[in-house]
Amino acid sequence: MVHLVTSPGGVAIALRSLLAPGILAARWLSRAPGGTGVPRVPRSASLVAKMLLDEIFFMSEVISARLAPAADVGRLAAEMQAGLRLYERQGWLEDATGYHREPPALDSWTFRPPRRAWIPAIRNLSFEHLAFSSDYEPHPDEPGRERWLGYTPVRTAHAWLLRHPGPPRPWLVCVHAYRMGFPLANFVAFPIDWLHRDLGINLAFPVLPLHGPRKIGRRTGDGVFSGEILDTIHMQAQAVWDLRRLVGWLRAQGASAVGVYGLSLGGYTTALLAGLERRLDCVVAGVPHADYADLARWNLQPLILRLAETLQIDWDALGRLFRVVSPLAVTPRLPRERRYLFAASADRLVPPAHARDLWLHWECPRATWYEGSHVSFGWEADVHSLLDEAFRATGLVAPSTRLRATA
Repeated sequence: MVHLVTSPGGVAIALRSLLAPGILAARWLSRAPGGTGVPRVPRSASLVAKMLLDEIFFMSEVISARLAPAADVGRLAAEMQAGLRLYERQGWLEDATGYHREPPALDSWTFRPPRRAWIPAIRNLSFEHLAFSSDYEPHPDEPGRERWLGYTPVRTAHAWLLRHPGPPRPWLVCVHAYRMGFPLANFVAFPIDWLHRDLGINLAFPVLPLHGPRKIGRRTGDGVFSGEILDTIHMQAQAVWDLRRLVGWLRAQGASAVGVYGLSLGGYTTALLAGLERRLDCVVAGVPHADYADLARWNLQPLILRLAETLQIDWDALGRLFRVVSPLAVTPRLPRERRYLFAASADRLVPPAHARDLWLHWECPRATWYEGSHVSFGWEADVHSLLDEAFRATGLVAPSTRLRATA
């Protein structure tokens, strides 16, 4: 059975569109600086242009995102309380690693027919489509279990693979951001021409639950930030489950090294994976958030926050609930010198303080703060330099391999 996530109707979209300019103005005027430990940068014309790109993405979400109806608030609150009781009883709020079970090795998979994609500036690109049964299930007594198991597309895991012929090479697992999950979007977000052709790395692009061919709504990503809190927790838990099975499969295929590089939601997922998976040579968390509850509060306007409190949404309880899938609740299992992070000093979608908190939790590894916004990472020279440093220092790239700037 498939439970479809529906988008807002025409009236709702029209009302949200009318409110959009006021919301944008309020965000622009009230948004505070990044906070202690976040570099301050003076606003310039180029920086403002980058910040506006973030706001355009945010406003598109305000207008079109699907949200759980107000009538479901009682059910959502009951699920949240039931989840908290279960997590507390099991000790998972104190030790989040206990919430995540060890996935079985991947012993059955299929390859869809090889495909080619034409992307400007990258030329014709041949890639494989790996598919396998996820086999993930929420815990037996976990709220929302049956609903999650009813999302049929989520049950099959997918990954796009770009690999070189010949002897085994290092692999880089590229974990996409929210609203991505299709080859074109993923291949544009990550510098594959440089990573695959110039540096010679094999690339794997796993698809997160609720995205791409695993979507349950009209758009990729529908359901992640809809207000279905337990769905978001199951999504995040299944994401790292699937990634661990993929990493194990790459090792079994002869990978000489495996690194993981995630962007935004993928950066959060990568940071969580680093606290659960031992078989990693390198992790890079790009523009990550680190706290779902705080992310929601930071992006909601005061009027909506007051409405949420009127509906008796307990933000502290919500923060505790998400702890079972928080990268701040697990200790990285690979050495500090193999952890890397980059963040935007003028991020308008994710609180810059989240990257600071993750950096501190990770014992202050190599990190870059670039003077840009959340979505401008792709053309930031500082980001490119950090990636080149990370992949060379951790053995994913031979030191003699040439560097070609892409920024």
